[in-house]
Amino acid sequence: MCRRFSLTADLEEIQQYFQIDKVMVHYKNRYNIAPTQEVSVVLSERGERCLDSYRWGFFPFWGRDAINADFRSVEENPAYRKMVDRQRCVIPCSGMYYWKEVGRKRYPVRVVMRSGNVFGIAGFYEVWRDTRKEEFRTFTILTTDPNPLIREFDRRMPVILERDAMEEWLDTGITDKRHLHSLMKSYDASQMLAYPVSPIVSNEWQDNSECVEKMDVNLAWVKE
Repeated sequence: MCRRFSLTADLEEIQQYFQIDKVMVHYKNRYNIAPTQEVSVVLSERGERCLDSYRWGFFPFWGRDAINADFRSVEENPAYRKMVDRQRCVIPCSGMYYWKEVGRKRYPVRVVMRSGNVFGIAGFYEVWRDTRKEEFRTFTILTTDPNPLIREFDRRMPVILERDAMEEWLDTGITDKRHLHSLMKSYDASQMLAYPVSPIVSNEWQDNSECVEKMDVNLAWVKE
């Protein structure tokens, strides 16, 4: 399960990579993004690719805060059906945080692309209003089986989309469930690498460049 990630790419890189037509958010670099926080999300609106701000984590009537969702279970949940067809989004990401556990000790790692490029994660978004008519815009990250690298840290990993797959995921004209399911695959581990970072990433209020800096693993250990 993904509970922390970063988005350190400049806006120009985001606009170019995700082919953004409209920027609807005051964009800034984020080094330690946590659930319930506002995040930059890419979605298609009336044929235009938009970058907008959504809260990470559904808080739906059918369950507790949902920050990650397994596409297989989503298919079985009627509450998600319209999202599969019409409410698909992509979450820009520069790196994901995990914890490496060894015995009773552990240390945080950041998983990035070897190229250093930004990448896109598949997600669903939801917009609803409470009894006071206050609007809430939320999203969840879709997960799949881990590749060999992520398997060292977790049993699930976010669905990372290649460029072509991202185009199809954002195309609401594509509704074939089998085709969409084929996009929910593990990303090639050979294109990724992990390195130890500071334990400060466990504190959601720490959101600075120190979070993404490589750290000597002997200094990164946290005793339980």
